[in-house]
Amino acid sequence: MSDGSSFYITTPIFYVNDVPHIGHAYTEVAADVLARWHRQAGDPTWFLTGTDEHGQKILRTATANGVSPKEWADRLVETAWQPLLKTINISNDDFIRTTDERHEVNVQLFLQRLFDAGYIYTGEYEGFYCVGCEEYKQPSDLVDGTGQYEGQQVCAIHSKPVELLQERNYFFRMSDFTQPLLDLYEANPTFIQPESVRNEIVSFVKQGLTDLSISRQTFDWGIKVPWDDTHVVYVWFDALLNYITAAGYGYDDEKFEKLWPATHIVGKDIARFHAVIWPAMLMAAGLDVPKQVFGHGWLLVGGEKMSKSKLTGIAPNQITDTFGSDAFRYYFMSAINFGQDGSFSWEDLSARYQAELANGFGNLASRVIAMVNRYFDGEIPDPGISEGADERVRTVERRVVDDADEAISRLAIHEALSSIWELVDELNGYITAQEPWALAKKPELQDRLKTVLFTAIRGLGTLAVLLSPVVPDAAAKLWTALGGVGDITDVALRTAYHWETDGKVWPLEPLFPRIETIEGGDGPGSQSAPDAPAPAPAPGTPAASAPSTPAAADSNRGPESRDAATKAPAVHAVAPDAS
Repeated sequence: MSDGSSFYITTPIFYVNDVPHIGHAYTEVAADVLARWHRQAGDPTWFLTGTDEHGQKILRTATANGVSPKEWADRLVETAWQPLLKTINISNDDFIRTTDERHEVNVQLFLQRLFDAGYIYTGEYEGFYCVGCEEYKQPSDLVDGTGQYEGQQVCAIHSKPVELLQERNYFFRMSDFTQPLLDLYEANPTFIQPESVRNEIVSFVKQGLTDLSISRQTFDWGIKVPWDDTHVVYVWFDALLNYITAAGYGYDDEKFEKLWPATHIVGKDIARFHAVIWPAMLMAAGLDVPKQVFGHGWLLVGGEKMSKSKLTGIAPNQITDTFGSDAFRYYFMSAINFGQDGSFSWEDLSARYQAELANGFGNLASRVIAMVNRYFDGEIPDPGISEGADERVRTVERRVVDDADEAISRLAIHEALSSIWELVDELNGYITAQEPWALAKKPELQDRLKTVLFTAIRGLGTLAVLLSPVVPDAAAKLWTALGGVGDITDVALRTAYHWETDGKVWPLEPLFPRIETIEGGDGPGSQSAPDAPAPAPAPGTPAASAPSTPAAADSNRGPESRDAATKAPAVHAVAPDAS
């Protein structure tokens, strides 16, 4: 297995029963930020995402749309799921589909090995099954239905009735792993994070595990059980194996040894699959368990989890078409404490965009570069004698690099951004206090002007490097304007303050154009940039409450129509004040 130097990170593989919403995009962006950070820090990195294409839910959706399950999966992957990665600028190294031959063949190999080792047997099973979750439910997982489902027991997650199923299936001896799993959790307290998810799962396992039904006989859309083709593999048993089949299990031992184990980023509602069933499967096969399972919180709309079935799904492009992919990425990584639930609202997104990105960061960059162009014809000046204020900026630079990297090591993306924003605030305060526009009017203070602008330029370069994993497009534009040497993604992130320039700056277009209200006030108003940046809410503070009206959605095509809660304002660029 890996010696620990590599960073292999995964998202869940997503069901192709419908198009993606911002809840899916949130998971993708979080994993992408972590992957980009580790790559730029020099760690061998591999980032996997993909789609889950088997199971009863996919079969029913395809049948309802008059096509085969494979045709449906191909259509959704090509027109929705892979385009999502471009929409939000995801840098995945691999995209796996559970219909890939490399996956199907090696799922059968894994299953056969467990069968030969005595971990699989036949038995009868009866229970309540949620097709939406693709999971048998315990009585404690069900709630009383309301509305059209009043008088019925429904899934607590999907709010839809469960089905009573009785089948003769193959079972995995998961009960054998109750104590080994508890030992794992005790020996490695960070194996499951955050702490709230860990506590829930430890409590669940302490109640004792039952054996797991791992095959279905009532439908045929799935991977055939290798020794009995009248059964297909249970969709979760199939899906979890993507993390190793994509990494070379069964066909590329060298690749598998290099990559495995992985860090899994998942929604908290599926953490139990990843932190209980999955490590038990691996233990049975004699393989290393994952490095870590992180169950992040839900995105809420109107107080409920983002959901296509409940018509609360918002398509990512409804945000990116107005604010851009960088703002999408920054907002969801900074406005929500990673690991906790968070509410989305257009009002909060617009406010943070204006205060933190357009004003706090973008205006700072534009003003500093404009002053170097104005006062020194674009040549970055050599500094004079440093004063206390200059040394403080350099001290903050070094501290935030270390603090942000430490936060990333704990998957605390929101804390990393909060640390980085300390440098944004420090530079804005520095420019306001030093008043380079006033220094420029006094020939005897030219050396001081050079030092101030040199110090500000150095700080901006450090910010560009640190923010590259989060806002890659804006960071690359700033890097070019700063005359940065080479590709910004090649700059060692853990020593970002050592970045190099060719000595000349270039004009910089607004990194985050202002948002202007149109059609009588549907969105935030346009503002011109002030001389000194206005105070911005600190990244990492909770997002504002979500609107009470959910995004509308077509049951077949996904969340495409917009109502008052999801209508975004138009973009209008306002030139920043160069001071």
